[in-house]
Amino acid sequence: MNSTSMQEILAQLGAGDIVPYLGPGVLNGVVDRTTGKPIPADSDSLILAMTNGQPMSPRLMYEFPRAAMHVENKKGRSYVERFLTQTYGVDRWTASPFHQWLADQRLPYVIDCNRDTQLQRCYADRKHTLVVGAARIAATPYRFDLYQFDDGQYRAIDLAEVDGELPVLFKPLGTPLPKPSYVASDADFVDYITELMGGFAVPAWLKQQRKDKRYLFLGMHFNRDTERMVMSDLIHDAATPAGWALIAEPSEKERKVCARKQLELLEADWSGLFALANPDAAAGSARVA
Repeated sequence: MNSTSMQEILAQLGAGDIVPYLGPGVLNGVVDRTTGKPIPADSDSLILAMTNGQPMSPRLMYEFPRAAMHVENKKGRSYVERFLTQTYGVDRWTASPFHQWLADQRLPYVIDCNRDTQLQRCYADRKHTLVVGAARIAATPYRFDLYQFDDGQYRAIDLAEVDGELPVLFKPLGTPLPKPSYVASDADFVDYITELMGGFAVPAWLKQQRKDKRYLFLGMHFNRDTERMVMSDLIHDAATPAGWALIAEPSEKERKVCARKQLELLEADWSGLFALANPDAAAGSARVA
C-alpha cells in the first residue's frame, strides 16, 4: 500500500465520509499497567485468559464463541459475562494513542467490535449515542440497548429520545459500560446474527444514516464465519465499492471475502495508517507484533 492511498483514505476519514470498523488488532500495544501483559483481544488470547492460560481442545480453540459456549454449558452464562466484565470493566489498561487519535477525528459513526472501553473513555469529553449489541433477551425483538452520554454519564434512552445529530459509537459485541452486556458465546451469536439479518439489531435511524457509507476495517480478520456474518450485515447498504480492509498478510479466504464484499484489500497493518496520520504518537506507543 503506497502513501498516496493512505493519504486519500485519511482525507476522506477526516471529512467524515468513512466509517471505521475496529477489530482486535487495534488493541495491540495496550497492556496491564502493573504486569505489562497485553490486553486479551483476539480469539486465542481471550480463550486463554478465560481458562487461566490452559489451552482447550483444538475444536474449542477454533474461536472464542465456541470456547465460551463450552464454558457457559459447564459454569453458566453469568461466568462468561463476569469474566468479560472483570477483564474489560476495570481501568487497569494503558491508554491507546490510536483510540485517542480516532476519537479526536470527531467522526459521526464508528463501529467497535471489541468489548473494551478504550474508545468510550476517549468519548467522555462529548455528548454521544452509544448502541450496544444484546442477545437472548425475551422482552423485546430488538437486539440493542441505547444510551446517551451527557454530563459525564450514560443514561438509557429509547428510540424516540435519540438525538440524530450526535455522534454514534456502536459496540455490537458489547461492553461493560454503562451496564455489562455481551454477545460472546455461540448461542449469543446465533440469536444476535439471526436478528441482525432480520433487521432488529440495528436501530432504524442508524439504518438510514449508514446508507452509501464506506467502511475502513482496521485490526480485523475475516477467517471465521462468525466475524464475517456480523460484518456482512453491519455494512448493509454500503456504497459501491464498500471501502477498504487493511490486512498485512491476508489469507486466501480473506481475499475472497474482500472481493465478494467489494472491499479493496490493502496489504498493510492498521498501524501504518496511524503512523502516517500521527507519527509522533505512533513512535511513542508500544508495539506488539
